[in-house]
Amino acid sequence: MERSGEAGSVPPPVSVLPLHPAIAPLQFLLGRWSGEGEGGFPTIKSFRYGEELFFSHSGKPVIAYTQKTWKLETGEPMHAESGYWRLKSDGSIEVVIAQSTGLVEIQKGSLDAEHRTIELKSELVGNASKVKEIRRVFKATDRELSYTVQMATTVTNLEPHLQAILRKI
Repeated sequence: MERSGEAGSVPPPVSVLPLHPAIAPLQFLLGRWSGEGEGGFPTIKSFRYGEELFFSHSGKPVIAYTQKTWKLETGEPMHAESGYWRLKSDGSIEVVIAQSTGLVEIQKGSLDAEHRTIELKSELVGNASKVKEIRRVFKATDRELSYTVQMATTVTNLEPHLQAILRKI
């Protein structure tokens, strides 16, 4: 039995692992993205925030995802979430996200690989007393990733909630 630190016991860094062919169409997401966004909702005051997203892979047919936001003025942490993205054999995309608030999402949607656009709609929002639906749209270029988030609650219909522009770092 190998012990930590012995040759062969530590997996190689993610960057040297071969990309699984099943996630090749999502390769444009891989890496670290950072920037600023703004949010609002009919039931809350508008706000601005800093954000970082990180998409990575381990050689498996899935992309790991982490996100964190902070107040621009103070650097104080605001929100965090993590999860997994995968392409299904029918070409659709499935995303599982756990938020720091305890809310969990299963989202399904589509990928337009030519335009690097991903559209997601919640199939399940769990552990949420008020949130009923979440939709996300991501658009990427070589150096920029933008997104919008819409949300519906028990007291609102689907409304814009978040939007951000991030740059690859």
